[in-house]
Amino acid sequence: MNITLKQAEAAISAAKAKATEINTLMNIAVVDSGTNLVAFAHMDDAWLGSIDISQRKARTARYFNMNSGEIGKLSQPGGPLYNIEHSNGGLISFPGGVLIKNSEGAIIGAIGVSGDSVENDHIVAQAGAEAIK
Repeated sequence: MNITLKQAEAAISAAKAKATEINTLMNIAVVDSGTNLVAFAHMDDAWLGSIDISQRKARTARYFNMNSGEIGKLSQPGGPLYNIEHSNGGLISFPGGVLIKNSEGAIIGAIGVSGDSVENDHIVAQAGAEAIK
């Protein structure tokens, strides 16, 4: 199962609305279940450095079927996934990458958001993911 372009655009639209609501600028990436980029939005004046981070957050979530922040908890020194961020060409192990599931609960992709605090990145990504259910 893969996310469609229409669904990816709906996720981006919801994420942009949430970013506007909390007064922040974001880069928003949506990948399919194979981690291929399906849709991307760079809000005007959002940080350029966050373009790559948003895409890596989305891929990180899908690679391991968990939100990127959960990877971060497990990758701390002494943790079971310590140093995992060096795999797969570089992962992002802090919040802002969220799985996208369909109405049956199957993973169809992931959304990655970057441009503000990791807390706000997660809030915006969650809003995008929830738009698909």
